[in-house]
Formats: sequence, C-alpha cells, structure tokens
Amino acid sequence: MTLGQKLKRFISNHTETSDHHPVSELKSHYYKSTNTQVFQAVEAILSRNESYQVTSVSAERGEISANIRTPKKAFLVATVISIRPFETAVDFNVTTETALPTDFGFSQKAVLSLYKELDKQLPRIDRS
Repeated sequence: MTLGQKLKRFISNHTETSDHHPVSELKSHYYKSTNTQVFQAVEAILSRNESYQVTSVSAERGEISANIRTPKKAFLVATVISIRPFETAVDFNVTTETALPTDFGFSQKAVLSLYKELDKQLPRIDRS
C-alpha cells in the first residue's frame, strides 16, 4: 500500500470492501454456503444488534441497507452475491455522517466487526 493510499484511508469517512482492495482485511469474504443462508445470516446480525436499524431488504438484488445509530451515525449497505453453488461473497459499504473529513476509522471498524461476526457463523473460504 502506497503512502497516498494510507493517507486517503485515514482521511476518509467511507469504507468499502472489494475483491482487489489493497488492505487484506477489507477484501471480500467468501463463504461455503448458499446465497440464501448467507443473506439470512447477514440480515440476522443486523436485525439483532440494537445499533443497527435495517431500512431495506432486497433478496432479489442481494442487498440489505441499514442505518447505524450508535456510537456514530452511519449508513451501511451489505451485498451478498452467489459466485457458484455453495460459494457466496459478502461486501460491505459504510459511510459515516460527520462534519469532519474523517471518521477516525469508525467505518472500517464497523466492517471488520461485521466480518468477524459472520466468520463465527459461516464456514469461510480463503481466496488469498
């Protein structure tokens, strides 16, 4: 990761995961499970956590939108994509509502905690 990428990551109120992310922890996670099972697991995690308020669920598009209410206000979109039978990818996109140009890593911590919770519930496929 270049110095510019590190600086951009620090001065940001947004975190998005992807297959080719320069930060290994923020690469898409793949699970050995069906699309429906993974989608239900993500929805359950967001629904049972009091910090999250699920605002939209679209199983057809594989997206769940939620507002994060505490400790900071943020907007989250979880995307669940079926790659093959029993191989499903999960990506998160979190944008923090702040007057400052940075959220001091809050959006990244939110993504990492969601991945940690999913990793406990579903068998992960390592694609490194």
